[in-house]
Amino acid sequence: MKIGSYTLDNNLIVAPMAGVTDRPFRTLCKHFGAGHAVSEMMSVDATLYAQKKSLYRADFDGELTPISAQIAGSEPEMLAEAARYQVANGAQIVDINMGCPARKVCRKLAGSALLQDEDLVKRILEAVVSAVDVPVTLKTRLGYVNGEENILRVADMAQQAGIAALAIHGRTREQMYTGEARYELIREVKRHVTIPIIANGDIDSPQKAKAVLEATGADAIMIGRAAQGRPWIFREIAHYLQTGELLPPPSVAEIHAVLLGHLDDLYQFYGEYSGCRIARKHIAWYTNGLHDSNAFRQAMYAQDSTAGQERAVDAYFQMLLARDERLSYE
Repeated sequence: MKIGSYTLDNNLIVAPMAGVTDRPFRTLCKHFGAGHAVSEMMSVDATLYAQKKSLYRADFDGELTPISAQIAGSEPEMLAEAARYQVANGAQIVDINMGCPARKVCRKLAGSALLQDEDLVKRILEAVVSAVDVPVTLKTRLGYVNGEENILRVADMAQQAGIAALAIHGRTREQMYTGEARYELIREVKRHVTIPIIANGDIDSPQKAKAVLEATGADAIMIGRAAQGRPWIFREIAHYLQTGELLPPPSVAEIHAVLLGHLDDLYQFYGEYSGCRIARKHIAWYTNGLHDSNAFRQAMYAQDSTAGQERAVDAYFQMLLARDERLSYE
């Protein structure tokens, strides 16, 4: 799998997720075998560049290459300027968001709302590609509303504009995350254009990853929600694609250490106050479905310091280890 001049280690990619794919999470997913990761969405509004949240999102210090920064907006020139800013900040690939279905994003005619205006889509793609000397990728959906899927025309525009790779979530904006992803249209796109195609949507197991690659003919797959609290899914998928065999569940001791390491990274990255609060959702994802996890989470949420949070996690995993050597979901 290549994006411009960059050859990825494999064809497993971490999807950009707002509030999730920060540098600690991207680094962890790459550690577990993801070949590439895209940053969480960053606004093109120049007045937001220096805000604390934006500075965290644009922090690529020490990250494994290639570094990809996702930008979101609706004005071609502002997107072009944001692309230049991110490249100057260290981004080696720029990704354009035309897939986010969130209401607050679509209200500003950004994200997947852009798919309603194909002329604007074309102007944005051309403006960003011409603004920077690094590969530009695009993340999008099948269309805005069901029955008016325009992904084939958008893919044509992307290829003509010089987009280096196209990631497609197999739903329209109208579907949000409901129903099932539709892979047949992604397959049509793959047959229609020559640029690399990345399939996204509902990939939550090694078997599903293999099935989606076969169903779409895509060059790569992109995994989002299934990696929340389970970054080792990339290791599991890579092993299955190479051998046809499923790995056993990871050991409690390994994931105990992984989670504590992830927490330490979050605390160092965000500081005591924000680190403690941002870590809560990650701890909840890691423990979802494990024995007595609901009671643990309620107690963990009450912790208002990083030290207390770590102690709660440590005690919980010690309890799990006393029950079984490997993670066991109920």
